Amino acid sequence: MVREDGKRNFALREDDGDESSVFSGNTPRQAALKAARRLDPAPSEDEADRTPIELREKGTDKVHLYEGWAWKQTAPDDSPDWMPSEITEANVSKEGIEHIDE
Repeated sequence: MVREDGKRNFALREDDGDESSVFSGNTPRQAALKAARRLDPAPSEDEADRTPIELREKGTDKVHLYEGWAWKQTAPDDSPDWMPSEITEANVSKEGIEHIDE
């Protein structure tokens, strides 16, 4: 369901079908990037393991399937004082959409 501000909610699905977290975004990719940033980060993007991410769009039977990975990176030189010197970056690749029967 789309909220007034245009954002949609996506529930992170575990292997057993449990939905542990909810991420919001205008697109499923925005929510997937937020979920990927919570993965255990690798030292670099080349060394990052790809992890399956399943996001069910709230109010629908659509499950968006992604492959996500995260890595540590040095913060930019012009970063604000409150930002840590090492940040977590993430990326995702869409694998498809499934429909669930519940």
